[in-house]
Amino acid sequence: MTPEPARGAPAEWRLPSRGRAGMVGLIVMESAFLGTFVVAYLFYIGKSVSGPTPRQVLDFPLFNTICLLASSVTIALAVKALRGGRRMLFGSWLLITILLGAEFITGTAVEWYGLIVRKGLTIGTNLFGTTFYSLVGFHAGHVTLGLLLLILVWIFTVLGAVRVEHAERVELLSWYWHFVDAVWIVVLTAVYIVSR
Repeated sequence: MTPEPARGAPAEWRLPSRGRAGMVGLIVMESAFLGTFVVAYLFYIGKSVSGPTPRQVLDFPLFNTICLLASSVTIALAVKALRGGRRMLFGSWLLITILLGAEFITGTAVEWYGLIVRKGLTIGTNLFGTTFYSLVGFHAGHVTLGLLLLILVWIFTVLGAVRVEHAERVELLSWYWHFVDAVWIVVLTAVYIVSR
């Protein structure tokens, strides 16, 4: 029998779970990859010899940004609800998160349609088009992947397969979602603020 630690003594340190270590590794790797895209975008901005330029074609995506950042709050509330054993509330918050993320992707698609069809900016138009679609598309791809995973968890929730003991796994998925939201702040700053 192991003796209990004295009151106030620090608890014994344990290795983090494989899931936590894996998610941290994924986020670090994706951050480095994204950093390359951001640096390339900022390096090449203003170096296109032909238009259009960011100032001529980009509008600040305020509503999309509010929706995506709000989804970080709703996913946190969902995890809290699951940890508390309130599965119905968890499912509701998760669905709201999915809807907010879906609105963000829809807004991005509408923006791209307008840029391509009405304003003539494609990935091959100029250096700005190439770096813009690469950077924003990289982020949109990550949001889409996160959405697919959230939808899968929501389906399992509706089927009654998600329980309190799955809270850590759902929390790790929320880390990815928070990462995607944080990345958007970087992309938003680089593309829609700095380069204009």
